[in-house]
Amino acid sequence: MSILVDANTRLLVQGITGREGSFHTGQMVEYGTPVVAGVTPGGAGKTVAGVPVFDTVAEAVLTTGANTSIIYVPARFAPDAIYEAVDAGIALVICITEGIPVNDMVPAFAWVRQRGARLIGPNCPGLITPGQAKVGIMPGFIHAPGPIGLVSRSGTLTYEVVDSLTKVGLGQSTAVGIGGDPIIGTSFVDVLGLFEADPATEAIVMIGEIGGTDEEDAAAFIRDRVTKPVVGFIAGQSAPAGKRMGHAGAIISGGAGTAASKMDALTAAGVGVARTPSEVPALLRAAMSA
Repeated sequence: MSILVDANTRLLVQGITGREGSFHTGQMVEYGTPVVAGVTPGGAGKTVAGVPVFDTVAEAVLTTGANTSIIYVPARFAPDAIYEAVDAGIALVICITEGIPVNDMVPAFAWVRQRGARLIGPNCPGLITPGQAKVGIMPGFIHAPGPIGLVSRSGTLTYEVVDSLTKVGLGQSTAVGIGGDPIIGTSFVDVLGLFEADPATEAIVMIGEIGGTDEEDAAAFIRDRVTKPVVGFIAGQSAPAGKRMGHAGAIISGGAGTAASKMDALTAAGVGVARTPSEVPALLRAAMSA
């Protein structure tokens, strides 16, 4: 098993004829992801990597039965793409787009929840269930099927840790990049709950970073609700206060959201916390054998 995406995913690509959309559609098709449709207004009748293009999400869903959408649309149009997807009945929406204003994401996030759908992102690399479906921009070749669930705010650190896990024989059930913006659709707690309920996931890796309180919330959830071994890493351990480090949400303000506070909270919850990404595989093996 896995979480969120698998061989039954029927993927629709919004913005499929753009540079990023067309490139990554080809990559996802090559990986074996069931990409059934694309949407670009005015693009009906075209194909990209063998995938038919429609004018609207509603038409694409009606024709192909798409149940998941990934958005490669510029920031000023991306919120409307989210609305269109959930209004057409798409249950899972992944938004790769970065630079969406917080004031635009607040109502979009509320609308997704109101419609009973799930949003991953924005400003995320997507997710992958190795050997079944790659939905996003992550390099598929570094992943391998296995029992480790991974959830991360950082795309680049996801790739680094996944590569190190695969090299020591620790494949992944699903790897999920939740995004690094202040307003995201799916939290650490959401994904941890899914991994806890997934019988194919035996242990979990959580990659956080400075800013906000999501990691502290996750620590409390792990302490109270997660029975599986968890290993964590927090990026930004040497970051100065008041300076944004990479992601829009990665900023320490008012003394809150420091790497130290997050690492302390995770340690207190029984999570093995790595000082560097390279320590994750060894900590994970130790936690799984304990």
